[in-house]
Amino acid sequence: MSSRRGFLKSGGLALFGIGIGGIPTFLKAAAATGKIIRPYKKKKIMVCIFQRGAMDGLMAVTPFTDEHLKAARPTLFMDAAKSGSNPLIDLDGRFGLHPAMKSFEPLFRENKLGIVHGIGSPNSTRSHFDAQDYMESGTPFNKGTGSGWLNRAVGLMGHDATPFRAVSLTSSMPRSFYGDNPAIAISNLQDFGIQMKGGSASSTSMVSKSFEDLYDQTSNGLLKETGKESFDAVKMLKKSNVNNYKPENNAAYPTTALGNSLKQIAQLIKMDIGLEVAFAESGGWDTHFNQGTDQGIFARNVTDLSNCITAFWTDMGTTLQDDVTVMTMTEFGRTVKQNGTGGTDHGRASCNFILGNDVNGGKVHGNMKPLAIENLEDRRDLAVTTDFRSVFSEVADMHLKINNDSVLFPDWKGEKIGVMRS
Repeated sequence: MSSRRGFLKSGGLALFGIGIGGIPTFLKAAAATGKIIRPYKKKKIMVCIFQRGAMDGLMAVTPFTDEHLKAARPTLFMDAAKSGSNPLIDLDGRFGLHPAMKSFEPLFRENKLGIVHGIGSPNSTRSHFDAQDYMESGTPFNKGTGSGWLNRAVGLMGHDATPFRAVSLTSSMPRSFYGDNPAIAISNLQDFGIQMKGGSASSTSMVSKSFEDLYDQTSNGLLKETGKESFDAVKMLKKSNVNNYKPENNAAYPTTALGNSLKQIAQLIKMDIGLEVAFAESGGWDTHFNQGTDQGIFARNVTDLSNCITAFWTDMGTTLQDDVTVMTMTEFGRTVKQNGTGGTDHGRASCNFILGNDVNGGKVHGNMKPLAIENLEDRRDLAVTTDFRSVFSEVADMHLKINNDSVLFPDWKGEKIGVMRS
């Protein structure tokens, strides 16, 4: 993997899929077929947000009628009773949305936001590192998988691509994008630059050269034309006035890491440079201590998550919302019972959010039994009743039109749950 793994230093950009020879695989394919890549083509776009640290799904979307949960969380339980000072937002008479996520309520009522509860991995590890690795590779029982599920999704799209097809707004390439298909990581559009890594002194020396110079040197006429046309996108990005970007429709992005990432994804979408799969991260979900209820660490996190996603959706406007689907994910959930320090420990299932005009929204999908101890996994955790692959594959299949689950998620033959409209 070392010769194919992009890398990034602070403020730069990593290009994934560049081998020692210096020519990206998508350009080799163009040369072999005689077909020139046309950038800036409008496509469907999937935006994935990884909530690192394991979100407490039972607090984000609470089964507030469950007396077992109330007993297990004497100081953390929240109710939807209107008599409370800051009650849960009653979604359907059983589940309540955390009040700090009030910006999500209109999207849920408009049937654009769907929730899946009891989602998780069939692998029972409670290690953050392992669980994230399994979820991002999409192979929960195989640590040796060299590619990530989003990289495989990119390879299954079956049409021409630009260098900006798969973009992660992170400081390093996420595991989800590892693999042979090109992907890039951009930490900040304002400090745009390109880095690349090869396996020899000669390839390393190319770092000092611009990509335009690199393609000028090739003797293959098609590669020269393809390279120059593709990296017109790079020139466009570098020349764009990203510092003065104005969100549309009065969208107000929080001035947080996630808000900045989603705002930059919105910029890339509006620049029409071929973005199809985008990735961002949200941290701080490991709430072992002083989790809080309507105030505190958890409330601040869900406020940021919901407000950032809502701002992004608002910024897209009606002209782009049909093309975009947003999906969250987290490696596992938290224990049903609170611990002795006002927090929750590593658990199993959690919930996730899917937003889009083709989402079967306004529903809490999944199968959650009453939280009696006999129904809990290991007698302590919300049981995983929905394999994350059934949701991820359905969103990718329906929105990106992939339809090859045997490659997207090897060794998985589960059923879809109907979170997307057919």
